[in-house]
Amino acid sequence: MVSQPVTIYEVAERAQVSISTVSNVLNKPDKVSAATRARVLAAADALGFVPKAQAVSLARKGTGRIGVMAPFTSYGSYLRRLSGLLEAAADSGLDVLVFDHESAAVATSPELASMPIHGRLDGLIVMGLEIEEGIARRLHKRGLATVAVDADSDVFSRVLIDDVDGGRLAARHLVERGHTRLGYLLERQVSDYESQAVKRLTGFLEIADRAGLPQVQVEICDSSIAAARAAAGAFLDGDTRPTAIMAHHDTLAVGVLLAARDRGLRVPEDVAVMGFDDGDVAAAADLTTVRQPFEESGAAALRILRGQLDGGSLRSTTMLDVQLVRRSTT
Repeated sequence: MVSQPVTIYEVAERAQVSISTVSNVLNKPDKVSAATRARVLAAADALGFVPKAQAVSLARKGTGRIGVMAPFTSYGSYLRRLSGLLEAAADSGLDVLVFDHESAAVATSPELASMPIHGRLDGLIVMGLEIEEGIARRLHKRGLATVAVDADSDVFSRVLIDDVDGGRLAARHLVERGHTRLGYLLERQVSDYESQAVKRLTGFLEIADRAGLPQVQVEICDSSIAAARAAAGAFLDGDTRPTAIMAHHDTLAVGVLLAARDRGLRVPEDVAVMGFDDGDVAAAADLTTVRQPFEESGAAALRILRGQLDGGSLRSTTMLDVQLVRRSTT
């Protein structure tokens, strides 16, 4: 006897919610509370619920669409990664759907949790966001091919830069320039995971400690020029002003440059400033920075995902190199 497919009514009954709530969890998850989302998704997983649209696409062996999720509007660097991916996808025959997420500093998007169930995608690339354990299990169990970019994963293939070594590279440059008091402007983290910011700081502190320097001054701010400009005052107005300040990314470094100018300080004579990324803002500000290969990382992620869609099952880690870019601010 052939078992009948699980219906949305059964999911609603098991989760003790309305059918419209189940629909919202799958299609508009931001409209549903976190607790209710979790209950509905758990019910769908337990019952093995497959929406009719997904069942049809599975029968046709794919939708021809992949998704890319990243904090695009918060960080221009992810738009560059997307550009590299889209260029690589131009002749692939794949449609690319883009999903924006508020910030790399906050928890995983609710939309990500429902993606493997609603069945509109053949594969997924997640950039710069932690894939929480429960969501990773769901993605894997449901068979949605997934690649993580600029984020760790114990389950999926990854495309990374060596953020720890990037921090080392920055600190080593400043130490070699003779700086003895270092500051580090860290982006505020809302979710508790080892982010790019934390890894870069780890490498930076390692070199400073190895050089026998005094404790690095660390300040935290939100991800904007205005926030960095305000936070830099804690460095620049103190009795032991750092001789050099490293910022987690170039936008924050511009805020430090403006704070130095506000106080009539010369860069780099009074205080040197460094960033990380080497985006357009770094070139415009003539900022010394650490360059990471954005476009290459997007293209690499697509190559790996296409390999999975073609039947490959090998989990891989691709590590891309970073490079010091010397300009006038150091």
